[in-house]
Amino acid sequence: MSVRLKFTLSYAGFLMVAGVLMLAVVWVFLLRYVPGGNAIRTPVGLYPGQHFLLRSFTPAVGAALTFLLAFGLLGGWILAGHMLAPLSRITDAARLAANGSLSHRIRMQGRRDEFRELADVFDTMLARLEAQLAEQQRFAANASHELRTPLAITQTLLDVARNDPALGAGVLVDRLHAVNARAIDLTEALLLLSRTDQRSFTRELVDLSLIAEEVAETLLPLAEKHGLAIETSGELTPTIGSHALLLQMTTNLVHNAIVHNVPENGTVRVGTAFRSGFAALTVENTGEKLPPKLVSTLTEPFQRGTKRLRGDHAGVGLGLAIVKSIAQAHDGTITITPRTAGGLRVTVELPGAPPHLDG
Repeated sequence: MSVRLKFTLSYAGFLMVAGVLMLAVVWVFLLRYVPGGNAIRTPVGLYPGQHFLLRSFTPAVGAALTFLLAFGLLGGWILAGHMLAPLSRITDAARLAANGSLSHRIRMQGRRDEFRELADVFDTMLARLEAQLAEQQRFAANASHELRTPLAITQTLLDVARNDPALGAGVLVDRLHAVNARAIDLTEALLLLSRTDQRSFTRELVDLSLIAEEVAETLLPLAEKHGLAIETSGELTPTIGSHALLLQMTTNLVHNAIVHNVPENGTVRVGTAFRSGFAALTVENTGEKLPPKLVSTLTEPFQRGTKRLRGDHAGVGLGLAIVKSIAQAHDGTITITPRTAGGLRVTVELPGAPPHLDG
């Protein structure tokens, strides 16, 4: 049976039960006090007895119950249809979404009740799914383009080597090695993005201040190679998450701050803080001045904000995209703002660890 029919039968059933109870009340509290017999003779006159009243009352009871049943079925059917009309709109929207149309919205009007809340939640879900699908399609197109590039270069190098026997094998091997290394880096970055999007990792207590110090020590030789200084500061900053992913996130931020910097005498500042229940990691660097419009696109995959200092450690354009994905997988946020003097300030805020886990 449909839900509407079930509601109709329920309404009619409750109405019948209410009618029977009312008639039972009449019997219990009225008729039982009337003496038996067809008539009662009193000094004042002749009055009907209990038997006569029952014979007269029974047909009226049957007619009343029949009317209640018909009224309950008809009224229940109409009332159930009116109550379930919003659900029909939600069902139609779900059917369209199942067929691939994510642009449709219910936009239910009227009083905010359970159906209105369900429709609003469904509209929000459709909006997020549409945005995620568009982002995935754009990412897939960019990834295909980026992966095609090293493969095309490899094919070109092999064709040149075939047509030019004089080309040294050592030169060819070096070029192929560089192209292959870039393809490997890109593939690993894509796999890391996929892993963070699925949130398939184990959570544990992590101190961002210790991670920041570890990353600074690891990348210090690269910074010194480019004539940069790394400054670290901060306090105990506990959060809950994957140590490996948060280490990768911090590494990407500091690495980007190094390779996107001034040619010499530049600075990278790494700081951590615990404020308002959030664990914050901030990475600042000197560098070129960037317009806010360009800064807002830096977390998109394969976006590169400025020319890099060197050809080495060029990256694959997924550094900040991975940072954003890791932050979102940990229910955090990333904020990127250009510095007045040049360079960027990137702040990642993650939910802080509960007080009883702190230390």
